[in-house]
Amino acid sequence: MKQGLQLRLSQHLALTPQLQQSIRLLQLSTLELNAEIDQALQENPLLERDDPGEPQVFALGQAGDALAHQQQQPASSGAEEQGDTRGGDDEGWGMSFSSGAVQRDPNDDDMDSGETQAAATSLREHLGAQVGLTQMGDRERALVAFLIEALDDDGYLTQPLDELVDLLVGPEDDPELREILLEELGIALRHLQNFDPPGIGARNAQECLALQLLCLDDSAQRRLALAIVKKHLDHLAARDFSRIRKALGCDDDELRDAQTLIRSLNPRPGAQYAPIDTRYVVPDVSVRKTQGQWQVSLNRDAMPRLRINRLYADILQRHRSGNGSSAGLAGQLQEAKWLIKNVQQRFDTILRVSQAIVDRQRAFFDHGEVAMRPLTLREIAETVNLHESTISRVTTQKYLASPRGIFELKYFFGSHVATDTGGAASSTAIRALIKQLVGAENGKKPLSDSRLAEILGEQGIVVARRTVAKYRELLGIPPVNLRKAL
Repeated sequence: MKQGLQLRLSQHLALTPQLQQSIRLLQLSTLELNAEIDQALQENPLLERDDPGEPQVFALGQAGDALAHQQQQPASSGAEEQGDTRGGDDEGWGMSFSSGAVQRDPNDDDMDSGETQAAATSLREHLGAQVGLTQMGDRERALVAFLIEALDDDGYLTQPLDELVDLLVGPEDDPELREILLEELGIALRHLQNFDPPGIGARNAQECLALQLLCLDDSAQRRLALAIVKKHLDHLAARDFSRIRKALGCDDDELRDAQTLIRSLNPRPGAQYAPIDTRYVVPDVSVRKTQGQWQVSLNRDAMPRLRINRLYADILQRHRSGNGSSAGLAGQLQEAKWLIKNVQQRFDTILRVSQAIVDRQRAFFDHGEVAMRPLTLREIAETVNLHESTISRVTTQKYLASPRGIFELKYFFGSHVATDTGGAASSTAIRALIKQLVGAENGKKPLSDSRLAEILGEQGIVVARRTVAKYRELLGIPPVNLRKAL
């Protein structure tokens, strides 16, 4: 082997601790950012909150009122004092949600109070209270309580009674004892099925609906509905109305009334008592229309108000001796300054990106989803002079509050399809059009996927039948044969 010396010139990017922190803070949600700041406050005595208050969050029904209040406030320029993240006195934003983009019609009423009350009492507590009011003996009460524990969250008894018997006695026990216990469990189940809510303790959806119908006053409509549920529920689900009419000897009006009654029943009677998994979001920005233009402003209440602790800073200024303790405080001072600057930079970047998105989606805020235009990360990146990866971080878990609801910034991006004029249409707008067309269709002659594609083509949107089917499924709209009405 021959030894040699070579000179090689190369470039590489070195991420400083400050840049690493800036990138990390940018990808955090507002709630995660506050958790990060809380940890920094515990570890760094040079850092303190200017206002220790937590960001305000609102329930679903309060969002509209908060927006109205926000629109009365003067427009925010987004500027901050140098070295401080203190903001004004604007109202905070927030909304509870379970999944997906949170949208709310400005005319919606507050959340029904009954739902909140139901969530406060569990299904087992509700049924257990009724057990205590019955005239049953102790053994029957114990067996009913045992069955209550076996219910699922929807109120169904999914385990067969003979399997439940195995939980009470061993398989080697006296068969006669097992038979007696099985009969007692059957009696206890009938007691349970008379409890509130109607349909509780059913073994399947058919039995659940039948139990609810049996609680209603006797009528021809109820009797027909009960016959359909017991013998023709599958045919009803498949919209096979002709077979039902032929089997039960009813006309269209009678069948329609029975169908309406069945649809009014609750196939998940226990769900209203299930615990609600509620998460909260704190919008980072809000948008409002000012002098005909949609303007974005930062949610000041969501911005952590941080500052340097003056007492420690003055001590450090007076004792620049260079000893170990002073050097440690100097390092913490620098870290505090970095954090304050990076938090401010994070919100400034969110504001710039949000305004660029709103500028391109003005039609959405004016007219709704049908006016959504195609938008890519690259388009916004070129507008604000940032990398696409930065735009991706900014738009993930960052929320915008508007009169149309609260949306994740990523909601405004999406795929697109071509138009016959050489342009493009947003997939969100196409889904909204499909929803409108299906909502306005004739129930007796619902629109097939092919017909929907033809109608969209007549409007200049070139979309294949299979694409329409995919969008329809995403919207939760059943196929044409399941949308047929009497």
